[in-house]
Amino acid sequence: MKGFIRLFLTLFIVVFLATGEMFTANAAEKAQKVTVVIPSAASARMKFGAEKLSGVLKEAGYRVSVLRQDKVSGNGVVIAVGRSSDALVQIMRLAVKATGKEGFAISSLSKNRLVINGFDDSGALYGCMELAERIASSGRIPENISLTDKPEMVLRGTCIGVQKPALLPGRGVYEYPYTPESFPWFYDKALWVKYLDMMVENRYNSLYLWNGHPFASLVKLKEYPYAVEVDDATFRKNEEMFRFLTEEADKRGIWVIQMFYNIIVSKPFAEKHQIKTQDRNRPILPVIADYTRKSIAAFVEKYPNVGLLITLGEAMEGVGQDDVDWFTKTIIPGVQDGMKSLGLSKEPPIVLRAHDTDAPRVMKAALPLYKNLYTMAKYNGEALTTYTPRGKWADLHRSLSRIGTVHIENVHILANLEPFRYGSADFIQKSVQAMHDVYEANGLHLYPQASYWDWPYSADNVKGRLLQTDRDWIWYKTWARYAWNCRRDRADEINYWSGLLSAKYGTDLNKGKDILEAYEQTGEIAPKLLRRYGITDGNRQTLTLGMFMTQLINPFRYGLFTLMYESEAPEGEMIIEYAEKEWKGQKHIGETPVQVAAEVTEHGRKAVEAIDKAATAVSKDNDEFTRLRNDVHCYNELAGFYAEKVRAALLVLKYKYSNDVADLEKALPFLENSVKHYRKLTELTKDTYLYANSMQTSQRKIPVRGVDATYKTWVEVLPRFEEELIHFKRSIDSLKSDKSAGKGKTIHPFKNADVKVLSDTEGYFTINTGEQVFRDTTAKITGFAKELAGLRGIKINRSLQKSKGTAIKFTTGKAVKLLVGFFNSKAPGFLPPPDLEHDATANEYGQSEIKIANALALDGMAPLNIHSYSFKPGTHTLTLAKGTCVILGFIDDNERIRLYDAGIGVPESKRDIDWLFE
Repeated sequence: MKGFIRLFLTLFIVVFLATGEMFTANAAEKAQKVTVVIPSAASARMKFGAEKLSGVLKEAGYRVSVLRQDKVSGNGVVIAVGRSSDALVQIMRLAVKATGKEGFAISSLSKNRLVINGFDDSGALYGCMELAERIASSGRIPENISLTDKPEMVLRGTCIGVQKPALLPGRGVYEYPYTPESFPWFYDKALWVKYLDMMVENRYNSLYLWNGHPFASLVKLKEYPYAVEVDDATFRKNEEMFRFLTEEADKRGIWVIQMFYNIIVSKPFAEKHQIKTQDRNRPILPVIADYTRKSIAAFVEKYPNVGLLITLGEAMEGVGQDDVDWFTKTIIPGVQDGMKSLGLSKEPPIVLRAHDTDAPRVMKAALPLYKNLYTMAKYNGEALTTYTPRGKWADLHRSLSRIGTVHIENVHILANLEPFRYGSADFIQKSVQAMHDVYEANGLHLYPQASYWDWPYSADNVKGRLLQTDRDWIWYKTWARYAWNCRRDRADEINYWSGLLSAKYGTDLNKGKDILEAYEQTGEIAPKLLRRYGITDGNRQTLTLGMFMTQLINPFRYGLFTLMYESEAPEGEMIIEYAEKEWKGQKHIGETPVQVAAEVTEHGRKAVEAIDKAATAVSKDNDEFTRLRNDVHCYNELAGFYAEKVRAALLVLKYKYSNDVADLEKALPFLENSVKHYRKLTELTKDTYLYANSMQTSQRKIPVRGVDATYKTWVEVLPRFEEELIHFKRSIDSLKSDKSAGKGKTIHPFKNADVKVLSDTEGYFTINTGEQVFRDTTAKITGFAKELAGLRGIKINRSLQKSKGTAIKFTTGKAVKLLVGFFNSKAPGFLPPPDLEHDATANEYGQSEIKIANALALDGMAPLNIHSYSFKPGTHTLTLAKGTCVILGFIDDNERIRLYDAGIGVPESKRDIDWLFE
C-alpha cells in the first residue's frame, strides 16, 4: 500500500512539473515580442491593416510594436507588411509574390520571419486582415504559412439609401435633402465606423449612397446660389461628414460612390424657375442642363475621389436620344469640367445604371468621350427569385459585360424578402456563380436585405430598434464571401457556416447545421413564390403580405410584369397558363404552380423541424435566436397560405372553362385553409414586426395600395382576405340558387364631367359603335364596356402623338378623373401604360393600375385598357410621352370605377370571373 502511495505521489509530481513547464512555455510564447514593420511611406490603408493586425496580436497575448521603416529588424517575431514594389518586401527575397489587383500573399521565411506581400495597398490591407482572422481563430501566429489569395469580383459593394419610408411634405419621390432632421444617423460618426468596419471585415471595397438629388446638399454654385436646399450650418455639417466618411472609407480600401437620378433638380431651383423638380415627359431645358452640369463639376472639384452612379431613366423619358444626349452632353462634360478645375488627368469613375435606358446605346456614344466607365443592372429586378436567369434580361447583362468595361450586378430592394431574415448560403453562392457564368459580370452591388427605406433600422418590434447590420450580419457576410470567391467547395461551406452559427448561438456543430438547414430551406420559399405566382419583381408588390385571388387568376389586370417569368425564373408556367393547359389536356412545361405549391410547403416543414430541433441547445444570444425561429415559422405559414390559395385558384380557373359550380365548391376548402394560415402568420407577426415593407407610399400596390403608411401589417390585411372568403361563399350560394347569377351587375354609364379643355384639339367623339377616335386614321370603335357609353372623348392626331406626345390642358371647378385608354400592345408607336417598374412617379395621379381591362376595341387594333388620372379643381396640363393612346373623357372624381376585365375584343375563354371575389 505504501509503495502504491509513493508511486502515485511520484507520478503526480512528474505530471505537475510537466504541466507547469507547458504552462510556462505557453505563457512565454504568448508574451513573446512581435514587431509589425510597414514601409516608412506606408499609405493610410496599410497603416489601418497593421493596426488591426496589431490589435488582434495583443488580444492573443503577444507584446506588439509597430515600426515604420524600410528595413527588417526587431527581436522576436517580425511581420513585414508591404507591397511587392516596396523596398521592405524586396529585401525579403524569398517572400511569395502577390498577383492581381487587391491580391496578397502571406509566407513564413523562418520561424520568426513572416511577410505579408500585397499586390497593392488594398492587397496589403486584406493580407493583414487574413492573418488577423487566423490568429483570432487559433490564438497564435501560424507556423510555416504560405498562401496567396485575390478576389474574383473587381467591385464588391453595399448601398445605403439616404431616403425615407414616406415622402417629405411638398416633395416628390427620392427628394430628400441631407439634414439632421431627416437623417440623424448620417451624422453619427461612431455608427459609420461600425458600418465601415463591417465592410472591411467582409472585404467590401465600394459603398454607394443613393439619393435623388444630393448636390444641393453638398455643393454651392455661384451661378445658382438659390439652389441650395439646406441652411449654412447643415451645409457645413454635410461637408464635415462627407470628408470624414470618405477618409475613413479610403483607409479601409472602400471607394465611396454617390448616386443620383435624372432629371431631378432642387426644390428652390424649381420654384425659382417655375418648373417641377422632376417631370419625366418634359424636354431637356437648357437651364436644367446648365445647372446639372455645374453641380456635377462642383462636386467633382470638391470630392475628386468620390465616384458617381447615374440613373438616366425614371425621372426623364427612358430609352431615347435624350438619354444619350444627357449623358454625353451634360453629365460627362460636368465631370470633365471638375477635372479641369483641379488639373486632373485621371478620370473619376462613373457607373451607368441600366435602368429605364438603352445602356448599350448610351455606352457606345460615351466610351469615345470617357474611358473610366462601369455599367450596372438589377440581378433579379427588385427581388431575389432565381440563380438560373435567362432570356432577354440575361442578354442585356451579357451585352453590357461584353462592352469591355466592368459590369456590376445590383441585388436590388429585395421586396419579396421583406421583412423576414434571409441567410441561404447555398442560394446566394449559386446566384453569384450565375452572375459570372450567365451574366458574365464582375461586380456586386448589394442592397440591405430588408428595410432599405428605413435605414439603419430593421422592422423588428424591439425596444430601441435593431440595426440592420447586426440583425442581417449573415446577409452581408454571405454575399461578400462569394463575391470574393464563388467556387468554394459546398461541403466545406456547410461546415464553415454551421461553425459560425454554432458559435453565435452557443451550440455544437450539429445544431449549427440545423440552423443552417432552416436558413436554406426558408431561402427557397420567397424566391419560388414570387417567380411562379407574383405580379412583379418590383417593390410595388410586398410578397409577404399575400395576394388576393383576383391577382392570381387575373394578373394582367394588375399590370403583370412578364419579364419576371421570362427571364427571372426557370422555364415554367404561370397559374393562368397551367389552368388553360390542364383544361385542354396539353403537356406542361418546366416549373409549374402545382409543383411550387408542394415544394414550398415541404421547405417550410423542413425549416420548422430544423430550427425547433436546434432550439433546445441554444445557450447564447437567445433573444435573437427566438426572433430567427419566429421568422422560420412565419415562412412556414406564408408557404401554406400561398400553396392552399393557388390550389383554390386553379379550381376557380377550371370553373372559367367548365361553368360547373362543383369546381368552385372544391376550391372553397383550399381557400379556407389559406386564410387559416394567414391568421397564424398574423399572430406570429403582430407583436414582432412594425411593418412588412419599409416603402410606405402609394407606389406600393400589391396586395393593397399602401397610402400614408396604411396596409403595411398583416393585421391590417387579414380582414381583406376574410372578406374575400365570405364573398366567394356568397357567390357560390348565388350560383347554386340562381342560374343567372354572376353574369354581371347592373352597370350604369359614367356621366361626363363639366370640364373646359384649353389646349388645341382635333375635335371630340362620343363613345359608341362606329365612332372614329383619331383625327388622322379611320379606326372606329367596334366594342366597349357599358360604363363608357356616351362618354365624350377628345380626338387627337395620332401621327402627332407618335412624334411629339400628348398634352391636354384643361380647367375644372371640381375634382375629376381623366380616363385614358392604353393599347394592350407592346408594338412600337404605342404609348406604354404607366409603369412603376421604371417610373417612380407613375402613380402621381393614381394612374398606375388598370381600372378596366380590355375596355374598348377599335377595328384592326389591340383592345384598350383604361387608366384614370385624378385632378383637383383648377387648371392643369397632363403631358404624356410619345406614342398612341386614346383620351376617353372626364368623369367626376367621386365616380366609382369597378375594377374588372370587360373582355372586349378578347376570346370568351378570357372572360372576367373576378366578381366571384369582389
